[in-house]
Amino acid sequence: MSGELGTTNLLLGVMAAVSVLEALVVIGMGIAGFMVYRKITALVETGMTLAQGIEARQVAPAMMRVNEILDDVKDVTAKVKEETERVDHAIHSTIDRIDDTAVRVRSNVRAKTGALVAFVRGVRTAVEGVLRSEVRT
Repeated sequence: MSGELGTTNLLLGVMAAVSVLEALVVIGMGIAGFMVYRKITALVETGMTLAQGIEARQVAPAMMRVNEILDDVKDVTAKVKEETERVDHAIHSTIDRIDDTAVRVRSNVRAKTGALVAFVRGVRTAVEGVLRSEVRT
């Protein structure tokens, strides 16, 4: 029996040693993970600082220029809209005046040529009457 206990004790000792080694590996992995975490955090902070520096040096002035350009575009658009409305109003008023003038010219021409047209129609009717009466005879 003592031989069997020796083997069992040896196996228990090996298992205990492996457990201690596993514990040391887990602790080492935890420490390594914490160190990687700290380095990544420092790297992210450095990146954020760099990004803020780039933003302050390049993006902010570019955004200011873009905003100025957009303000200029807004002003130009407003002026173009005002001028378009003004031209549209001028065109409509001119067309209205042309329509009124055409109506007046038409009525004046009709008034002045009405007697002439009546005379020409009368002469035509008389000529047709004479020509018809000659055909009947």
